[in-house]
Amino acid sequence: MAQKDRKKRKEKPARKEGVLATVDFTKKNTLFFGIGLVVVVAGFILLAAGDIILAPILLVIGYLVFFPLGILLK
Repeated sequence: MAQKDRKKRKEKPARKEGVLATVDFTKKNTLFFGIGLVVVVAGFILLAAGDIILAPILLVIGYLVFFPLGILLK
């Protein structure tokens, strides 16, 4: 009887979870992410140094321009 239970367990199909979207990252995507990372790090360094003009501009550009471009462009 134990063998029948094992067979039943093996016969159950694996539950597949739906994939919402697939993103294929290319060199262009990686380049935009890299540029965004450099811009954001530079923004935080300038912010720590006390620059209140250029630092927020770099942070906004990094987060709102380069990171979305890295995700959306193909």
